[in-house]
Amino acid sequence: MKKTLTLVCCLAAAIASWGQRERIILLNEGNWQADNGRVTYFQDGEVVSNQWFRDINNQKLGDTPNDILQINDSLIAMAINWSNIVQFIRPDGHAVAATEDVPNNRKLATDGRYAYISSYGHECGTYGTDKYWTFERGYVAKIDIATFQLADAVEVGYEPEGIACYKGHLFVANTGGYAFQEAHDYETTVSVIDAATMRVVRTVDTGQINLYGKMSQAGPYLCINSPGDYYNIQACTIILDCDRVLEGKPDKECFVQLPYAATYNTTTREGHFLAVGSRYSYITSEYTFNYITINPTLVMESHGSEGVEASLPGTMLEDIRKMSMPYGIYVNPYTGYMYATDAGSFASAGGLHQWDAEGNYIGQWKVYINPAHFLALPPTETTDDIPRLKANHTGNGLWHDLYGRTTRPRKPGLYIHNGKIFTIK
Repeated sequence: MKKTLTLVCCLAAAIASWGQRERIILLNEGNWQADNGRVTYFQDGEVVSNQWFRDINNQKLGDTPNDILQINDSLIAMAINWSNIVQFIRPDGHAVAATEDVPNNRKLATDGRYAYISSYGHECGTYGTDKYWTFERGYVAKIDIATFQLADAVEVGYEPEGIACYKGHLFVANTGGYAFQEAHDYETTVSVIDAATMRVVRTVDTGQINLYGKMSQAGPYLCINSPGDYYNIQACTIILDCDRVLEGKPDKECFVQLPYAATYNTTTREGHFLAVGSRYSYITSEYTFNYITINPTLVMESHGSEGVEASLPGTMLEDIRKMSMPYGIYVNPYTGYMYATDAGSFASAGGLHQWDAEGNYIGQWKVYINPAHFLALPPTETTDDIPRLKANHTGNGLWHDLYGRTTRPRKPGLYIHNGKIFTIK
């Protein structure tokens, strides 16, 4: 593939941006029941490893990783769905512990003291440190990160998915996603749990079935996707105002339903949501997509008549449209840099794509099968570390990366040459 070289900005601007190092952990789901989930570690324009967990711990990650979350400065949790494991690691990748008491686990939330995780497990039981619970439907587990043991649990709806923590409460989206094969209906509700007591204190009925996937959170607002039933009930997005829920307002005043899918969604640093919606129909056997930016404050204030734009920042929309199968979207909350993944055929290596904070395309990298779930680590260097390299590495005719290391511009990324910044695509 022919590389292209483009002058993108002045040295000072590039240093200010890239002084905040990009460190991304990406979970690749692999193939379901193939036990081939992997972790990609991406840093400063380079895929360091596409099997990072195995490289560091000399063991497999497990089957179908489903979510990743940083609990505090020293601990990260990963939900390994089909292995029935919540895997805990340090930010350097070393495994700390694994909790195996939450079968068919799905999505994670935290208050910094406990990890909370939704589970499809039903008609089953599970053990805690001093208690045994049984559930007819799905549930939420509370894991004490001091012991990595199950501290408490509470039943919610069938097949609960997205979970968020806000003002001491957990908001859990129920799907009922096994309705097509089990003797229960799709769910339409969000369960609200007092995190301290692990008791359901309210159930909000959205009137929309199958609240599926990871929720993005911007302050009090949640972005919840519904794919419908893949036949006649269309996909939509629910914007939920947690403050209105906790204030006790009627259900219909707590959310707005938007006629778009938000299959893959993320929160921007401005408190907006970016969403790539993927609709699949069993009737036509086809996918249709929508691409939107949501201002949740305007959506709630206008009851949905304002606050949605059919656009993404910069060139993201046209770039994502070129993908075979978009499979994830993410904004680094520390730097504003943006990412999306392409699953391709779902059976071979996918792609990781990167844009800067304005939505200018930077490049793409090969990762692993079904790359889906992101976590940005905090920067480890400040902009003060970078300018000291300027005098030695900007005018001697050599090529350098943005940390002053002599290099050749072979890979996609940003480079310094004679005092100017170039990008290789």
